[in-house]
Amino acid sequence: MDLARIQAELARAGIDGWLFYDFHNRDAIAYHVLGLDHGKFTSRRWFYWVPARGEPVRLVHRVEPRKLDSLPGSKRLYLGWRELHLALAETLGQARSVAMQISPLAAIPYVSTVDAGTADLVRSLGYDLVSSADLVQTFEAVIDEAGYRSHVRAGEKIQAIKDGAFQRIGQELGAGRTLTEFELQQWILERFEAEGLDCLGELPIVGVNDHPADPHFEPTRENARPFKRGDSVLIDLWAKLKEPGAIFYDITWCGFIGPGPAPRYAEIFRVARDARDAALEFVRGRFARGEPCHGYEVDDACRRVVEQGGHGPSFIHRTGHSIGQVVHGNGVNIDNLETKDERRLVPGICFSIEPGIYLPGEMAVRTEIDVFITPAGEVTVAGAIQRELVAIEA
Repeated sequence: MDLARIQAELARAGIDGWLFYDFHNRDAIAYHVLGLDHGKFTSRRWFYWVPARGEPVRLVHRVEPRKLDSLPGSKRLYLGWRELHLALAETLGQARSVAMQISPLAAIPYVSTVDAGTADLVRSLGYDLVSSADLVQTFEAVIDEAGYRSHVRAGEKIQAIKDGAFQRIGQELGAGRTLTEFELQQWILERFEAEGLDCLGELPIVGVNDHPADPHFEPTRENARPFKRGDSVLIDLWAKLKEPGAIFYDITWCGFIGPGPAPRYAEIFRVARDARDAALEFVRGRFARGEPCHGYEVDDACRRVVEQGGHGPSFIHRTGHSIGQVVHGNGVNIDNLETKDERRLVPGICFSIEPGIYLPGEMAVRTEIDVFITPAGEVTVAGAIQRELVAIEA
């Protein structure tokens, strides 16, 4: 845990302190930020108070008195619930604003881990609760130079595997052999292993025609279709290097098998591609002008293009998600659909932009890039960006 940095961020935000809390290992964020072992069972409630100035306080149960001994600060012990309430009030002292893992109106559910009763308890003691969402982003989603380098290296490998997957379809069909969606997914996983990549058990998506109209389609031996001439193809793959602190890389590309794509398929790809590019240029414009840029605004910029193209109702998910040591991280999401993410895009974060158009029973496209904002505020994309549908010769 970096106490000095936490206190500096609290002072910068004008918040009196950050109250960490857990029961039965419910808040992974607290464990990550504090550097605690999330796998070690917690049977009693604990609180850890980090004031913007002064010494932190550990508040732990007498049954588990050493639970927070790895952290700096004084220690208070409690036994009964009445004693806990008194000790919590004494711990927070003269503070007014207290950050916790909450989200008013569940606007950002990714950081809303504190139960309503505990939030009520702290409020009942006379404190104003504020969301820790921006603090969480700072400590969970801002990537250092080593992390970004791992993202780029993973991207080089994944781009090559993606290219190989499209080529494999053509080679197998050209040789008169059968290849299914599931078999190609398994080939991708074999390539991940050979290249030292890890997808943490979240498997790549490979789908033809209307299968990827389910955005999270999962090919299996039972549901998989064989590739054939005339098919449209979507491949979504993500992984990170097998090394500590590595950052995920996550892309989606689309193609077709045969002499040319169906006109409707080509049209919806162009709309999704233009929407992706509009979102990227929106972010670049804001940073170039030194203006704030929020997740929900980028979603609006992307979604507007899809709506103008006549496919608004078929864009059924947020524009993008935070990327970190897990593929869906705890930073700002590009979202004004599923949630209204009002967090700012800040230097050091990585996120996807991935508009999709889904036509059940017909076809689907999604085009995905990973965006990283450098410490200097440059908006970058690692790896190739799909401009046209991949032509698979068979």
